[in-house]
Amino acid sequence: MNEAIILAGGFGTRLSSVVRDVPKPMASIGGKPFLCYLLARLMQGGYEHVVLATGYMHEKVEQYFGSEYGGLSLSYAVEEIPLGTGGAIVNALQYCKEDTVTVLNGDTLFAIDYSHLRRYAAQTSTRAVLVLRRVDDAGRYGAVEIDSKGRITAFREKDLDYGSGFINGGIYQLSRSLLAGHAVNEAFSFEHEVLMALHQQQPFFAYVADDYFIDIGIPADYYRAQTELPQL
Repeated sequence: MNEAIILAGGFGTRLSSVVRDVPKPMASIGGKPFLCYLLARLMQGGYEHVVLATGYMHEKVEQYFGSEYGGLSLSYAVEEIPLGTGGAIVNALQYCKEDTVTVLNGDTLFAIDYSHLRRYAAQTSTRAVLVLRRVDDAGRYGAVEIDSKGRITAFREKDLDYGSGFINGGIYQLSRSLLAGHAVNEAFSFEHEVLMALHQQQPFFAYVADDYFIDIGIPADYYRAQTELPQL
């Protein structure tokens, strides 16, 4: 079974000026929640079960989607307290059966071929594959550097002078063993306390894609999504 986790528990602080009454992944795009677009991509990518890691206004997500959407079986991993990205993943893994899962951010759409990602991850024998995208302004997001074999070599903090480079596209193919040392309800950052802390000790690999990408975390891109996503 192909399983995915969507991190959908953020407060959406940067988007609060235009989206106030729902959690950020439920922001309306073309008349339906942004999550609908993410779930549609996962359905096309051959997934059968998706865990929605929710927190802030979680009931609005559950009321809209229920236990099934477009043939996808849905489960909910609700945070009683903010757990950070790492804690949210660990909490959601309780509802997964497989040893490897796809994890994606609930406010970013990266239109990759998920079946290619899974095949690539299976070939690398690594516990973490990050989906990267080259952009002209990598400093806005923070850059990720890789070697000639596709192994992650460095993470760079946000730097507006960085220029062109690879950014973390917000999609991961992970082995659950990578997080085995963290307890349920432990709050921590997956990016800082796992990826940045461990990439020099064990091989993490990049899956580079140039497909359509948008992060609705700021108002300008949220408005851009209103016209682009329905056409996608």
